[in-house]
Amino acid sequence: MGRKITEEIRKFGLEYCDLPTMLSNVSDMLRILTLNIDGRNNKPIPTFFYVLTISVSITYFYVYVFSGIWFTFVRCRETGDLVAAAIVFSLNSTSEVAIIKLFYMRIYEKKLKNLTNRYLACDALVVKGSRFAQNMTKALRSVKKRAIIYWLVLMVDAVLYVAQPIVTPGQHLTVDAYVIFGLEPMFQSPNYEIAAVVMAIDVIFICYTVANVSGFLIVIIGYTEAQMLSLSDEMLHLWSDAQNHYQKTMKEWSNFESVYFENKIFSDYKEEDILNQYIKENLVDIIGRHAVNVNLLEEIEYAMRGPNAVGFLFLITGLIAELLGGLNNTMLQIPFTLIQVGVDCYIGQKVMDANIRFEQAVYDCKWENFNESNKKIVLVMLQNSQKTMTLSAGGMATLSFSSFMSIIKSSYSAYTTLGSMI
Repeated sequence: MGRKITEEIRKFGLEYCDLPTMLSNVSDMLRILTLNIDGRNNKPIPTFFYVLTISVSITYFYVYVFSGIWFTFVRCRETGDLVAAAIVFSLNSTSEVAIIKLFYMRIYEKKLKNLTNRYLACDALVVKGSRFAQNMTKALRSVKKRAIIYWLVLMVDAVLYVAQPIVTPGQHLTVDAYVIFGLEPMFQSPNYEIAAVVMAIDVIFICYTVANVSGFLIVIIGYTEAQMLSLSDEMLHLWSDAQNHYQKTMKEWSNFESVYFENKIFSDYKEEDILNQYIKENLVDIIGRHAVNVNLLEEIEYAMRGPNAVGFLFLITGLIAELLGGLNNTMLQIPFTLIQVGVDCYIGQKVMDANIRFEQAVYDCKWENFNESNKKIVLVMLQNSQKTMTLSAGGMATLSFSSFMSIIKSSYSAYTTLGSMI
């Protein structure tokens, strides 16, 4: 029993970087949030998880949504404490992204499950032990490392945020100036104990939700990136593979005096015919795989368009509010916001880079040695690859490094303008 549990835990490590295992890892984590995005797992989600998720969601809405709106727009107008208003507003804005994405994924669970099934079907076509499979494993290892680091950073940030008031001398909450509606005075028992426990649970819940929902997107988008990188390598080796195929074929057929190949005597085939037949078959396979990956990425883009657009608006607004609240007060909130925006832009940039690499590989595949028919196929592939694969924040902006820098600049400009007015 212990060995089985240990083996299951090991599957979350970098030793297991295949798509089925990674999707299983993410699915196991999301089941705690009552989501099942893996069609292979038909086991019912335990009732305890439903009770836990619903209960914590209710406390979150009361503490950070209802009380947050009341504190920001009612209480702080009475006290005139704009710094406290900015801090709580930033908490409210950035934390709601997790609930929005969770709620959306819950509604469209069947669509997401169908999408993961299509990814698994695409992965099933990869020939085990081939160069393509080896390149996929190498690229997917980087994808899983990316997801693990993202998950750990968010959860460590949550633990530090919760632990900060505990290790600070005296009675403290995560935000001392914050008042939860109906729990005044906040620093008297049992209000203090209730507020401390509920706020800690909600913070862990929000970070856990963000880490796993985004982890799912990192995995499936990373798989498309891995496919494009592996297809690029196949294109670069296409001509040398065709020559090796010709040499191997000649060696095999040289042992026969009279052998027929497609109703013709083998000796009637020229080297050019054998090379281009092999090239054509592989070009058709590559162009088919490329089309599948383009369609899958478009489906992800379409499926997550709504929550991505709303989420980015909330995160940018929250980042401005965090700056207005003062870095000394939002030291652990800013990393939570920046890593969400940064990782979305990072995976968008990686997909773009993989597409550009594929485009370059198509042009560098020694197409000048191909016959006219194969040259036309390469031309079509080149035209298709020049339509860069991108992700966007709900169609508002392309996710890339340049977008990330634009967000930082715009947020800082808005902060300096609002700061001078305040």
